Amino acid sequence: MTIKRSLPWFFTLFLLLVLLSAKTQPAGYYDAASGLSGNALKTALHNIIDNHTTIAYDWVDEALKVLAEDPDNSSNVLLLYKRTSTPKTNFGSGVDNWNREHLWPSSHGNFGTSPPEGTDLHHLRPTDVSVNSDRGDKDFDDGGTAHPEATACNFTSDSWEPPTAVKGDIARAIFYMTVRYEGTNGETDLEIADTYTNTSTGNGSLGVLATLLQWHNDDPVDDAERTRNNLIYSNYQSNRNPFIDHPEYVNLIWGTALAAEPTNHVTYFSANTITLRWTDAVGGVLPVAYLIKMSATSFDNITTPTDGTVENDSFWVKNVSYGLEEVVFSGLTPGSTYYFKMWGYTGSGASVDYKTDGDVLQISLEAR
Repeated sequence: MTIKRSLPWFFTLFLLLVLLSAKTQPAGYYDAASGLSGNALKTALHNIIDNHTTIAYDWVDEALKVLAEDPDNSSNVLLLYKRTSTPKTNFGSGVDNWNREHLWPSSHGNFGTSPPEGTDLHHLRPTDVSVNSDRGDKDFDDGGTAHPEATACNFTSDSWEPPTAVKGDIARAIFYMTVRYEGTNGETDLEIADTYTNTSTGNGSLGVLATLLQWHNDDPVDDAERTRNNLIYSNYQSNRNPFIDHPEYVNLIWGTALAAEPTNHVTYFSANTITLRWTDAVGGVLPVAYLIKMSATSFDNITTPTDGTVENDSFWVKNVSYGLEEVVFSGLTPGSTYYFKMWGYTGSGASVDYKTDGDVLQISLEAR
């Protein structure tokens, strides 16, 4: 349903109630997503947050006056990109006014300012009018030239880099949008792209995935973001941003983290050899290969691989066929202890990304 603008005196009362009544998520809100990863988790979260209560576009500015209120000055809002405080009454289209910024630009999906996409408060923020115009419909990415007005932002002809303090907030809003809008019920199918997108097609894509993942991991959820999420849920839309409540969901769906370490490690011995066998990892982001390093001295002498660096032939690499895997170390000295560490990884060349979450698998064995 759509809430329409009411009388000014009623809305003033409504705003007071908003400030007093924000609630956290109800018990069991994410039960349907428990234990899932990958597309299964994405689908479950979509079903949880779908069909939210919408508001009319001409009510968005009033909601933003609450959601972005300056904690040091209740008459002001904090601008997303400039990181400055400006009077709530300064809303408009003139120079130095503030207006509504769609973090997911409407041109990346042709949804305009119509509900639900165009008025979804989870991706709407107050910004300076001219800064909003300069961001336009650029993809999110690092780099470029410092903006002359929003000096903590950088930009190119294709990309926009926001201030460090809000990078994670923006990334989680974009992750929310691509889960909330899956092309059902006449809505746009929004998806995060691996690279810059062609906005002229209005195809519902926005980049850049790797950058947004990095922003999410580098700028964790804070109390201000949680409060905003609670207000949107309890007083406006009756749905939540899952990636604020459960930041780990990001990596379970798209993330830099690979799936859990392989299980069922079985070891076999024969003359001067050690054979390592394992069952492949399972989960949302499977490795394309495994890297195993060996030392005859200690675990400490086995260095952690560096992302973007392909290890040389002195280390063991096992390609994945998704089943029982094995690698044989031969020419060993009987009675000596050898130490092994294993990583899964994705990508190749400059894009190789070694597993960094959790503990690296460690095995010490004696050759026979």
